[in-house]
Amino acid sequence: MADATRIQRELTHFNKDRSILGMTLVPDENDIRHLTATIPGPVSTPYEGGLFGVDINLPDGYPFVPPKMKFTTKVWHPNISSQTGAICLDILKNNWSPALNLKTALISLQALLSTPEPNDPQDAVVAKQYLSDYATYVATARRWTDDFAKASSSGFSGKVQKLVEMGFPEGLVKKTLESFGGDENMALERLCPK
Repeated sequence: MADATRIQRELTHFNKDRSILGMTLVPDENDIRHLTATIPGPVSTPYEGGLFGVDINLPDGYPFVPPKMKFTTKVWHPNISSQTGAICLDILKNNWSPALNLKTALISLQALLSTPEPNDPQDAVVAKQYLSDYATYVATARRWTDDFAKASSSGFSGKVQKLVEMGFPEGLVKKTLESFGGDENMALERLCPK
């Protein structure tokens, strides 16, 4: 089983740097091994201004085995599946070390947004576009960021209103939507009791 003491220590350490990082990391109230994170899109990239949700599951054996991470916000990126949010990143696979932690993994995800690796893709269609028509790749990535990762878009307030009308408190709705990068379905799943 994942080491709960280590996870709690990582959360405490992460929260000390939260304002510097601009990221969030929140454990599920019923299972400390299931967390959600948000990562701001890096400056000077097509992802700038976006807030990207990440679902994290810590398997048995963590920290000796890597966390399972996937984006819950749709992202147009060669190393992230545009369909499932699966991530192709070496430290989440065979280059993981127990010396790494959730903070370093999230910083690595943000760095991946800045420096795609199209020759080792998770999404072959996006990688092909990146290599053959870079301008279209950038335009598509920006559009997806605008459409799916910007909580300040007009759609966000509509999502908040819709969930509030379902009986959830507005503050909790906003926080939950933001933690999932504006993904209404993931937010609803988190808001509903299990």
